[in-house]
Amino acid sequence: MEEGITMTIAVDDGHQWHTNGVKEYDAYFGTPTHDDHILFELMTVGVFQVGLSWQAAASKLPVYRRVFAGMDVAQVAGFDLEIDVERIARDDEMIRNVRKIRATIQNARAITQIQAEFGSFADYLWDFVNGTPLLLPVVTRDEIVNQSTIGSAVAKDLKRRGCKFVGPVVTHMFLKAAGILQDQILDE
Repeated sequence: MEEGITMTIAVDDGHQWHTNGVKEYDAYFGTPTHDDHILFELMTVGVFQVGLSWQAAASKLPVYRRVFAGMDVAQVAGFDLEIDVERIARDDEMIRNVRKIRATIQNARAITQIQAEFGSFADYLWDFVNGTPLLLPVVTRDEIVNQSTIGSAVAKDLKRRGCKFVGPVVTHMFLKAAGILQDQILDE
């Protein structure tokens, strides 16, 4: 991690609204987490990344925290799909894609259902890899892929449970961001 950069992707970062989201996300990427708050943040960056660079999506991390109630899953699940979506879409600093804003609320609702069934969103996700980060071996960096069989399986199940904007690529990258999937470069 760069000197002077505070990594604030954490359980208690909900009010960190004036940080460098790109540096935060980049510094955190690949760190195994079992925290539902952090997982919701990472998933939200993935949702907003669709059609954009990861830097564009991650740069708004402090904004997501501000407009989505500190990224509190239960609070966001209670947002109104009309009133709150419209309010968030009017925010000058926000990525104003109404479908992605709506998806974030729907994802929070799906996560609360997953939490009720599995105890936590983390328990649900980590169960796909038997509780241990799954290593994805490649010979060189050039062979790193942006989707996998496991990512596709998780995406399919997330969609079945009501999540939106969680296709195979988004889900694979989300699982990598959360440290659940990890690239293992053999030539390094």
